[in-house]
Amino acid sequence: MKSQRQAAILALVDREPFRNQKTLQRRLKVLGFKATQATLSRDVKELGLVKRAADGAYQRAQQEPANPEAAVVTLQRLVAEYVTRVDHVEHLVIVQTGAGQAQPVALALDRAGLPDVAGTIAGDDTVLVVVRTPRDAAALVKRLERIASG
Repeated sequence: MKSQRQAAILALVDREPFRNQKTLQRRLKVLGFKATQATLSRDVKELGLVKRAADGAYQRAQQEPANPEAAVVTLQRLVAEYVTRVDHVEHLVIVQTGAGQAQPVALALDRAGLPDVAGTIAGDDTVLVVVRTPRDAAALVKRLERIASG
C-alpha cells in the first residue's frame, strides 16, 4: 500500500501544483488512499520532494530550473527572503537562514552555477558553501549581503 500511495503522490505532484500537504491529502483520498498528516510528511521526505522556489509547490528534488537566468532569479529571491546572516572563514562561507530554510537556499546556490562556488552542504538553518579561494569567499559574502539587504 505504501509504494502505491507514494507512486500516486509522485503522479499527482508531476501533474498539478500542491502548495500544502492538506490539499495533497484530499486529492489522495479521492484516489482511495487514506493518509494521516504524519504519514504524508514521511512520504514527502522519503520521496525527496521539495518546495519550488517560484510558487511554493511540491516537486521532485532533481528537477532543474528551465534556464540559468531563472536559477539566478530564484537564488536572489530566496536570499532576500530567507537569509539572516552571512560570514566566511578562509574559503568557506556560512549562510544562516530561518529554521527549515537552508535546503532551498543551498539548492538555489548549486543551481545558480556561480563559478566560484564548488558546492554546498545544508542543515536545517545553516548552509556551508565551499568556494575556490578566500577572495571568492569575501566576494560571495558581499554579494549575498547585498541581495539580502534588498
